Amino acid sequence: MTDYSQTATVTQTTTVTQPYIRYDPEYVRSIPGIIKIVCIVLNLIGFICIEVSYFSHLSRGSFFNTVAMIGFWFSGIMLVFYLFHVCEKFHKIPWLKIEMYFCAAWTLLYMLASSLAAAANVEAFQAAAFFGYCAMVAYGYDAFLKYKAVSAGEIAQGSRTVQQQQQQQTVSTVTTY
Repeated sequence: MTDYSQTATVTQTTTVTQPYIRYDPEYVRSIPGIIKIVCIVLNLIGFICIEVSYFSHLSRGSFFNTVAMIGFWFSGIMLVFYLFHVCEKFHKIPWLKIEMYFCAAWTLLYMLASSLAAAANVEAFQAAAFFGYCAMVAYGYDAFLKYKAVSAGEIAQGSRTVQQQQQQQTVSTVTTY
């Protein structure tokens, strides 16, 4: 007599979202909301530091300002999307992955742009470099948080629950010789 045991795992994922756009001021009190606001402010201050300089036309200043303004607009638009639950309405779009890749890229771009600005012998560029390095840390931390969320299977807004059930089935066979 031989016994065979088979185990099957059934995974059920439930996503709960509200499909209408609404204003939610609580997002700015959350850690991701605070990080987005910090990034927006740091982008803007770094941009202003370069722009008030007489040497803002230099290529390193233009590069820093390009990085700062793209970061400013992306973070600002994402903040508005989260405040009005646009991400929840369109929950099938992988918002967390998009943000994770953007934040990782901006961490590297800010490291480069800030290093170039710091190497310039212009006080305004060096001030911008300080704010750029701060933005680099903020974007890096945000990328880390997004990575953890993506790894856990979360969605940007709303809730997703994953239930796993294991079913065990035993099959007995009788072999006679």
